[in-house]
Amino acid sequence: MKTTHATRELFRVQPVAAGCLVTLALMAGAAHAQQAQSEADKQAAADKTLDTVTVTGIRRGIEAAISVKKNADSIVEAISAEDIGKLPDVSIAESIARLPGLSAQRVAGRAQVISVRGLSPDFATTLLNGRELVSTGDNRSVEFDQYPSELLSGVTIYKTPDAGLVGQGLSGTIDMLTVRPLNFSNRVVTLNARGQRNSLGSAADSSATGNRVSASYIDQFADRTIGVAIGYAHQETPVQEDQVGLYEPWDTSARTGLVPGTYNSGGIKALRRTGKNERDALMATVEFRPTKNWTSVVDGFWTKAKQEDTANQFEMSMTWNGNNAPLNWSNVTTNSSNTQTGGTFLNAYPLVRGMYNKRDDKIVAAGWNNKLKFDNGLSLMADVNYSRATRNELNLENNTQLLANGGVVPLDNVKLAFSSGNFSQIVPGLTYSDPTKLFLQNTIYGSGYGKVPSVKDELTGFKLVGNMPAPAAVSNWFSDFDVGLNYADRSKKKRQPEGAINVGAQGNTAIGSDLQYRPVDLSFAGLGMIPAWNVPGAVGRYMTFNPTDTESYLISKAWDVKEKVTTLFFKGNIESTTFGIPVRGNVGVQVVHTDQSSQANYFDGTAPAGSQVKPLNGGKKYTDYLPALNLAWSLSDDQTLRFAVAKQMARAKVDQLRSSMDFGVDSTTGKPGASGGNSELDPWRANALDLSYEKYFGSKAYVSVAGYYKDLRSYIYTQGNDRYDFSRFVSGYVPQPGQPNALLVGTYTAPYNGQGGKLKGVELTASLPFNLISKSLNGFGIVASASFNDSNIKVKDPESASSVGDGFISLPGLSKRVYNLTAYYENDGFEVRVSQRKRSDFIGEIGNFNGARTLRYVVGESIVDAQIGYNFSEGPLKGLGLLAQVNNLTNEAYRTYAGTKDRPLEYIKWGRTFLVGATYKF
Repeated sequence: MKTTHATRELFRVQPVAAGCLVTLALMAGAAHAQQAQSEADKQAAADKTLDTVTVTGIRRGIEAAISVKKNADSIVEAISAEDIGKLPDVSIAESIARLPGLSAQRVAGRAQVISVRGLSPDFATTLLNGRELVSTGDNRSVEFDQYPSELLSGVTIYKTPDAGLVGQGLSGTIDMLTVRPLNFSNRVVTLNARGQRNSLGSAADSSATGNRVSASYIDQFADRTIGVAIGYAHQETPVQEDQVGLYEPWDTSARTGLVPGTYNSGGIKALRRTGKNERDALMATVEFRPTKNWTSVVDGFWTKAKQEDTANQFEMSMTWNGNNAPLNWSNVTTNSSNTQTGGTFLNAYPLVRGMYNKRDDKIVAAGWNNKLKFDNGLSLMADVNYSRATRNELNLENNTQLLANGGVVPLDNVKLAFSSGNFSQIVPGLTYSDPTKLFLQNTIYGSGYGKVPSVKDELTGFKLVGNMPAPAAVSNWFSDFDVGLNYADRSKKKRQPEGAINVGAQGNTAIGSDLQYRPVDLSFAGLGMIPAWNVPGAVGRYMTFNPTDTESYLISKAWDVKEKVTTLFFKGNIESTTFGIPVRGNVGVQVVHTDQSSQANYFDGTAPAGSQVKPLNGGKKYTDYLPALNLAWSLSDDQTLRFAVAKQMARAKVDQLRSSMDFGVDSTTGKPGASGGNSELDPWRANALDLSYEKYFGSKAYVSVAGYYKDLRSYIYTQGNDRYDFSRFVSGYVPQPGQPNALLVGTYTAPYNGQGGKLKGVELTASLPFNLISKSLNGFGIVASASFNDSNIKVKDPESASSVGDGFISLPGLSKRVYNLTAYYENDGFEVRVSQRKRSDFIGEIGNFNGARTLRYVVGESIVDAQIGYNFSEGPLKGLGLLAQVNNLTNEAYRTYAGTKDRPLEYIKWGRTFLVGATYKF
């Protein structure tokens, strides 16, 4: 049999995959041994084995998650804490990223956004207690690092649609859950405190230490008719980062001293980022159950996050120095693919920069849910909810340069070595460590620039669901039916005033010693020390900054997008048998009506002064019919076979729906052109098929093999429409003397709907306590998964793919291989856990210099976390737990590249994080 390279690559055994395969083999062996016994002996042996385990801590959370998966009608994954405050991760993102088929993208060293089954984060919808959630980003994807794990009781990820699940995504639906106090048998009070330290150490004005504290209270009153849960979490995390970055595009532009056709970059920088991230969050729930037929729950969640950091960096262009002297390369080295790997750059014009960023995020979400049951078997659920997210940023930069006698900037000869597997090296010929010799000045790059972006996302909704028993005529197939209505009104606004930061009336000046911090060490990049200073202080004392959003090039950066979504659904819940085999599940349909609109302005440079800013509004209404079927057959020996088929949709990214544009007319040809958003986009649509086999060992262990197939009928990507009708934009155009009249048809570059493609994958999962194999291994266990994804979808990215082939790139967010492994030991209060999450290369979405989102090739990474703890179960210290933890144990780097790995872009290290602390529960 002939095996292709692609097939070998797909099934290459990695360490985590090996763990999965070993676990599968062990569980298969256990299953085979059981099958060799009689039915009575098998049940007795299983009962005896399972009863030997005292379920606490890690095992209790794992078994609760297994129960959720086992009993669900859909294909789901779950995280379940034994009670509030038990999940060990900094945010819920780290916990979610360990589940089968899920992966995280790191931002500032933290797991932040989640990809489900190889699709970008915007394909998944995030809920909080079953309600759609707003986000502080430009799009829909929730930034999970804003949700502390201490305040969540668990998470359920729906991988297949359910007609009764409103707000579901194309790749999956992530439902974060807070506790319901009446589900607890008694009062629970939990206190957590941890200190932490970053391995990169302190620098500039920042510390390497932080802290994390939380407290929660759960209680019941009035003969258990009233329950209350309150939780608070605070976190202060140091921001420490070492980075070397090169600039796109890596292309074959001609450079003196380079052989024609050599791939080279446009510039390079090295920086040390320092600062602090603070997060405060509050959860509160009041549950009222006066009778068994009425339950009323009011819950709220509030979080506030602030990150303040400064990047002190050495930076230089490799394409321009203001024409003060001819640019030239010497001692150039290249590799076999004709990519430059080093050389000496002559007549460089370096900057020493301070880049200050401050971001404030606030999220508030609240809801009121009522459930009523009637004596005739009918029940009614009514839910109202509101959520709001705001983001306010301040971005400031200072540019300083060396000044020689007479105010001349001395040019430098800089030795460079570009590396894809480590920090690239920058060795200048001049010294940049003395702050008295570095001056703020109006350089050829300007003395600075600033931005003040802001986002507001607001959603109001209500849901009404009725449930009725199945009529006798269909009771052999259905147990009951759900009929529901959901309405959501969402609006998102973005503003981004910007402007130059200019040197004040005093002229060129060095930054005063009272604004100087400790210098930062860039030795990792070959540079040594450079100054670090208070950037906002320098702007306030020496410079002027007046941000505006009325300049022609800024008009399109402000936009409003509104959505009104009405969902009607009908679902039948299946309880039946087929060929004597019990089957459960559901079948139904959603009818989703979307009314989307956008309001913005555009700048018409062809119009008379004073009337050049013009409104540009647009929108579209459409209706989708989304049938869904989920079936789960309960086979013998605690086996489950699942089948699901559905039609799915996901609305376009919010910033793609903006109506704003940059517009102009070519004065030579008269051809109009523009770039911007598209408020008339249809959603992504897909037909999906899922199949899953699961073998359970009670609620103690399971093994599963799942496959999925998605046929994306449409996709959205940026492309140029050469036949766009600009007649309404050029109707009043008056050409200057000698210029042609404006044409009516031109090119509009914007997001458009296009043909989709195929996405498929296989997921292997196993969760096993080793005492099922041997009593001598009591306390040991493993949870492992391996996902293999593939897609033939190609989209055009005009920004980051310009140096590679025809500019078409693979599906953003897709890692072809994702592995997760957790090995643990738990016995007599002692707990040890080591977790690894690993993903192959993917195309990620990051913020660029302009404050917009751009796509970037990201090197696959392997993140390892370790934890050890002890819980006192008796004596005067009963309820006390001690914990030590290391996150990012191997100090894994974050790397991006331009098309191929030998053309590096960012190489970043955020260091290891060490935590020690205690938990007290009573």
